[in-house]
Amino acid sequence: MKQNILDTIQEKEKMFKEISIYIGENPELGHEEYKASKILSDTLKKHDFQVDMGTCDLATAFRAVYDSGKEGPTIGFMAEYDALPELGHACGHNLIGTMSIAAAIGLSKALEETGGRVIVYGTPAEETKGGKVTMAENGIFEELDVAMMVHPLDNYVKSGSSLAMDAIQFEFFGKAAHAAASPHHGINALDAVLQTFNSINALRQHVTSDTRIHGIIKEGGTAANIVPDYAVAQFYVRGAKREYVNELVKKVIQCAEGAALQTGATLKTSNYEFSYDDMITNETLSEVFSKQLVSLGVAAEDILEQKDGTGSLDMGNVSQVVPSIHPYVKICNEEYACHTHEFREAAMSEQGRDAMILGAKSMALTGYEILTNKELLINIKEEFQLKRI
Repeated sequence: MKQNILDTIQEKEKMFKEISIYIGENPELGHEEYKASKILSDTLKKHDFQVDMGTCDLATAFRAVYDSGKEGPTIGFMAEYDALPELGHACGHNLIGTMSIAAAIGLSKALEETGGRVIVYGTPAEETKGGKVTMAENGIFEELDVAMMVHPLDNYVKSGSSLAMDAIQFEFFGKAAHAAASPHHGINALDAVLQTFNSINALRQHVTSDTRIHGIIKEGGTAANIVPDYAVAQFYVRGAKREYVNELVKKVIQCAEGAALQTGATLKTSNYEFSYDDMITNETLSEVFSKQLVSLGVAAEDILEQKDGTGSLDMGNVSQVVPSIHPYVKICNEEYACHTHEFREAAMSEQGRDAMILGAKSMALTGYEILTNKELLINIKEEFQLKRI
């Protein structure tokens, strides 16, 4: 049956590669991925998946189910397909979405024997207002026994951690005045922004080493001879654990409140993007995936342990609900960072597409192990419960 899964993916290799090229050549920003979500969901329909569009009222999201009608575990694959402004698919989401549907279609061929269900979730806007956040909040993933996705990278890397993150916006409202003739009549909103940055810089001495606080001045005035009456700063506040980020955000907000008090400006605080939780890798599930990579020809020593996560993923929100993994497959021989022109080209290369097929096969075989090994699933769920305590 494993060979049947592999043969199915291999037979449809050309189709999957063409889909990844189409998505790569038609980059769409978060919640605008109409072409990508259509081609992915239409392909699943053609392979007997029952597809519902607009999951959780997200126009470009979908949920696609292949149900054997027999008792068994439910395996979930996450499909991402949003692009970056100006850079296009410089994070390889054209590969990720296609990889997940390829794994699901391959695994579906085993369900008549194993029982259970396979579900693909089309999850828009991972780069900004992550669709997985909304889905997790609505309890969508609670139907799963495990959840998986694979990300392209410049190395094979095991699933690891990621940083919890809040996106905080500070708007300061002051009073305009002529900066030379009557500055004493003004309240400088830009000064409040600058004081906020200074206070946060002082706070950096007193945070844990995993913390990242970084921001920009989005608006800072219109002319040098006018006291700015409106200024905006945006920050990402990140840390290894959600609980610590919650504490840290309170301190960052206090920095802004102090700046408003010092300058006389009025402050409005809001979240300009969704909050991402930290990724909790299920090590038992991760080990199964790594074994499948090795069985398909990857040397065990080439699969690296992940260093401490420094980015943030909406897959983290999924991992808080269901046992999850987010490993990486190698798509290039050079050390290209994600979100660069070079990585975009790697994600559109034949090497990148070959890695996509490898990742799909590995995910499908991992799903098969779970469908056929009750003890393995028990161990996966026991680890999940222990990490939640």
